[in-house]
Amino acid sequence: MRRPAPRSLSVALDGLTATLAPATTLARAQEIWELATGPVIASAARPTAERDGVLTVTCDAAVWAQELHMMAGDLVPALNAALGAETIRELRCRAG
Repeated sequence: MRRPAPRSLSVALDGLTATLAPATTLARAQEIWELATGPVIASAARPTAERDGVLTVTCDAAVWAQELHMMAGDLVPALNAALGAETIRELRCRAG
């Protein structure tokens, strides 16, 4: 009887990290951020806090914070669609 080949470490860790991630709105928003916003925005900004439906996003530059503030009307529905619920009601963008 042949023994199966060992699984790669990355496959085992992916399964483990999915079970270890906290089930908070912030953790879920961080997980889907790039999917909801696209790679350009995701490379310049990241969710850093959430409280009562207000998602705080820290941006690399003040210009990005202003741009995302103006795009909030499109970003909030995209985030909620990716989250599968009406969880986020407002974005608060700041330069970090």
